[in-house]
Amino acid sequence: MSKISGTIITLNNEEVIEDCIISLKLVCDEVIVLDSLSTDNTTEIAKKMGARVFLQDFLGDGPQKKMASEYAKNNWVLSLDSDERLEPDLIAHINALDLDSETDEAYSFKRRNFCGPKWIKAASFYPDRVTRLYNKKKVNYNSSTSHAFIDVKAKKINYHIIHYTYTSYTDWINKINFYSTQSAKTLHTQGVKKSNIRPITHSLFAFFKKLIIKGGIFQGIDGFTVALTTMFNTYMKYVKLNELYDNKADPEKHFPKAK
Repeated sequence: MSKISGTIITLNNEEVIEDCIISLKLVCDEVIVLDSLSTDNTTEIAKKMGARVFLQDFLGDGPQKKMASEYAKNNWVLSLDSDERLEPDLIAHINALDLDSETDEAYSFKRRNFCGPKWIKAASFYPDRVTRLYNKKKVNYNSSTSHAFIDVKAKKINYHIIHYTYTSYTDWINKINFYSTQSAKTLHTQGVKKSNIRPITHSLFAFFKKLIIKGGIFQGIDGFTVALTTMFNTYMKYVKLNELYDNKADPEKHFPKAK
C-alpha cells in the first residue's frame, strides 16, 4: 500500500469532522486539518482524533486546499471536504493502488450529493465527478476561491465519495450566500468589470442549462430545485461583484466573514 496524506480544510465543522477523519484514516497514514480559525470545537476534536492541525485564515477554497497539501509528508494527497466520506468500495480500491509505480498524476471519483437524507441526482448533480487523489509534486488545486478544482486529466475511478452537501434546504441557501461571495471576490480579483446585464443573462442561462440541457425538467421537483438554486447562485455572484464596484470596496473587508 502506497502512503497517502489526507487533507481537510475546516471552519466550524465540529459536527462532521470526526467522521471525515475516520474515513480518511482507512486509506491514509496521516491526516492534516488546515483550520480557518474555528470558534467551535473543530480543532480540539481533530487533535483528539490524531490529526495534525494547522491554522490559517481562510484564503479561498483553492489556495487553502493547496496550502493544506504543503503540510503533507507524502507526495500523494487525498483531499476531502469535512462533509465528505469514502464509500467502502472506494476504500478497498484506494488501498489496492500501487501509487509508487503509477504513471497517472491524479484520480477522480464519482460523488453522491445529499440534501439532508435525500440523494439529489437531478440536473447533473450526479455523477458529479471530482478529482481528489493526486500527486502534489505534479499537480495541485487552482487558485479559485470558490469550488476550486485540480486541472488535470485524471484517471477515472467509478467508485463513490458520499457528500452530505446540505443538511437542509435552509443550509443550501446559506451556502449559496457564502459561495456566491467567494465567487464575486474571485471575479473582482480577475478584473471582471461591473455589468447590469450579466447578472440577468448569466443567471437565465444557468437556469436554462440545468432545466433543459441537463434534463432537470424531466426530473421532477429535484430538477427544478437544482435549476432554481443554480440560477440564484449565479445571479447573486454577479450582483455582489457589482456591489464591490459600487462601493469601491476591498473584497476582503466588504463582506462579513463566515461564522
